[in-house]
Parts: sequence; structure tokens; C-alpha cells
Amino acid sequence: MSPSERARLIYASPNGDHWHLLFDPTTGHSFVRHTGNVASGGHVTDFSLATFLASGRNGPEHQELWRLIATLVGEDEPRPGLRDSA
Repeated sequence: MSPSERARLIYASPNGDHWHLLFDPTTGHSFVRHTGNVASGGHVTDFSLATFLASGRNGPEHQELWRLIATLVGEDEPRPGLRDSA
């Protein structure tokens, strides 16, 4: 991660994988970075928000990002229809 990027942990899985929401102020883009656990090689993969939240991706890391987004717009819990609009 470069010094210009800001990161927020979205989810840490029990097996050691981590997902962070990042914002790069030099590009103005937000994205999700997945860092695999050490046992699996620790590979790092970046995803656009659209790709990460695409239909059919309903893992706990996705649910946590939806929950975070809902807090930004004043919702306690994401509404079911909200997920369909991504």
C-alpha cells in the first residue's frame, strides 16, 4: 500500500484473509484489496467496488461492506433492494 492510499479494514476471516476498503486520493478511486492468508501465499488482489459487490457475492466480507455503506447513508441495516442496485 502506498503512503497516499488510505485503508479501512472491512473484514478479517477466521483463516487469516483480510479485506480492506481503500481510497487513493491521487486517482480519486475507492477499491477493495484482498490479502490472502500466509498459508495460501498471502496474495494481494485489488477489486473495483462494482466487481466486489456484484450480484452473487454474498460472503461475510461483502455483507460487512454493505453494512459500512449503510452507516454512511444513515441506515442501521442495508435494505434488501439496496444490494440489487449495485
